[in-house]
Amino acid sequence: DRITNGWQPANLVILAARPAMGKTAFVLSMARNMAVEHNKGVAIFSLEMSSIELVNRLISSEAELASNKIRTGQLNEDEWQKLEYRARRLEEAPIFIDDTPAISIFELRAKCRRLKRQHDIDIVVIDYLQLMTGPPESKGNREQEVSSISRALKGIAKELDIPIICLSQLNRSVEARPDKRPQLSDLRESGAIEQDADIVSFIHRPEYYGFTEDENQMSLRGIAEIILAKHRAGSIGDVRLRFVAEFTKFVELEETFVSALTTDDNSEPVIQTFGSKMNEDKDSADKSVSNDDLLSNTGFSEEVPF
Repeated sequence: DRITNGWQPANLVILAARPAMGKTAFVLSMARNMAVEHNKGVAIFSLEMSSIELVNRLISSEAELASNKIRTGQLNEDEWQKLEYRARRLEEAPIFIDDTPAISIFELRAKCRRLKRQHDIDIVVIDYLQLMTGPPESKGNREQEVSSISRALKGIAKELDIPIICLSQLNRSVEARPDKRPQLSDLRESGAIEQDADIVSFIHRPEYYGFTEDENQMSLRGIAEIILAKHRAGSIGDVRLRFVAEFTKFVELEETFVSALTTDDNSEPVIQTFGSKMNEDKDSADKSVSNDDLLSNTGFSEEVPF
């Protein structure tokens, strides 16, 4: 948030990583912070995991109890009380989950419009882009289909004046580099993703690849790097967070971090020190939309499975 000034209205934000880096865990941590701490409406479209799996992850993260203990009910009395209290906080949070598989861009647009009109949602999260279905005219050309989806997502963000956070896969070329750090050219299946996005960021966990210390002999165990590779309206840089694998959640490091920031015009880097602040509350602009029926001629039911 200190680098991006928070997610801005009408922005399309791409969060990309290789499998097992924690993409879903990161956006769930973000969604939880926004909904529980700041009462912001969050819509999550989960094309990969079921709504039950997502809720189990949210509860495990919120209660800081291992998910296998929750599934099996192997909790002591104190843990049961903790679980009940923390789960109640989630129950009251404005989080809406849709786990429709292979959702089309047209259906997603209709549901986002309805959620904005009925619940005035503040942000949309999509997990993940490559599992979406594009328009019929792009069938047979996967790169063209992904390009159509990314353009449409940017259009939805502008229409509803809310940020859309879309997860994305990276291609395998990142695995061939010695340091395994992702870069913009690794975005899978379409260069249009980079062009359409206002922000592109990556999650990188060096420990996953066997790196336990950085060049300064500082421990990398449990460390996740959030790499801000593109920022249309500001600076780029790296942020370090702590990844708690047991609860699949991201938390702030206790210490501040130092990041070399540059702008998109390739100017000289400026060294700045920040304290990591995930989802700091921002004064939100008026995001009201017309009461006109935005769903006319969509062919979708008004009944939404949230």
